[in-house]
Amino acid sequence: MTNSTKNLIHGRETYIADFGQDFVMKRPLPTFGPDKCEAWLRKQHRTKLAIDEIYNIGNPRYNIPRMLYIKNDEFQLLEERAPGMHLTADLFRTLSQRQKYEIIDGIAAFLVDMNELKPIQNINNHKISTELKFDRLCNFIYNKMDNWFTSEEIQYMEQMCYNIENFTYDTRYAWSHCDLNSGNVLYDPQTSKLSFIDFAEADYSFIYRDIFSPLQIELGIYKHVYQRYYQLHDKRKYSMPSATNDTLRDIMKFRMMFILLRRFIKASDDLRTNPQSGKSIQNNLNKIAFMREQIAAIKKLDKQCAK
Repeated sequence: MTNSTKNLIHGRETYIADFGQDFVMKRPLPTFGPDKCEAWLRKQHRTKLAIDEIYNIGNPRYNIPRMLYIKNDEFQLLEERAPGMHLTADLFRTLSQRQKYEIIDGIAAFLVDMNELKPIQNINNHKISTELKFDRLCNFIYNKMDNWFTSEEIQYMEQMCYNIENFTYDTRYAWSHCDLNSGNVLYDPQTSKLSFIDFAEADYSFIYRDIFSPLQIELGIYKHVYQRYYQLHDKRKYSMPSATNDTLRDIMKFRMMFILLRRFIKASDDLRTNPQSGKSIQNNLNKIAFMREQIAAIKKLDKQCAK
């Protein structure tokens, strides 16, 4: 097989090149020095181990593209290409009910398999605000938000800050993917193959992190995925609240609010108090509109979960 030089992606750490129809070759960025290349290589070996562990389960509900080999001396690796397209909301809307059910079932099965690969840990009380850049959020809301937003919007976000800061819940550490989003999940409508990629962040994490991930929220399937997870998980190993449990409803609400607030915080970092150029002014307007969308989504979520 000959290596094509066609570029696919230049990521933050990795140069990805086409290697035939079914494979991808990866190397560290050319700008990396020896130390960074060694760190990149160690990360790939950890990733391969995580891939091999979940691949070896052999669950037919989903596909795990294999990392076939790593060449240490050449700082390169070869892995299988995941078939299909990124599983975005736009793609999901075009699928049949059967395909949507298969995706929900496949995601839930993958989550259970990941969580049960390694021992589930004991229950801990978790404060969700510790996962956010909470001080930055509060500083913006209380000291800067009035530059661009209405008093009603500010008051609502102040209340959200209070609610988030005071919300804790019981959860467990479990082995997790830790980066489930539409960029790391692909689906092929022709073969109904659901693929999970990019295990570089795989680690122990709070079990609800992956269950209520950006992927499920974007697709609007978080309740269905949880219901299926609840049916599939090994109740002899660990207990999970039913989908109708009031505590689970609050966990679900605040996990999803957490994702929306992360987007809100990131956009707020880019706002300029006194933009000078036309480009900066337009950037402000775009960011403000996006942040208002997040506020609206939080309000909608708050209302839905109050039912």
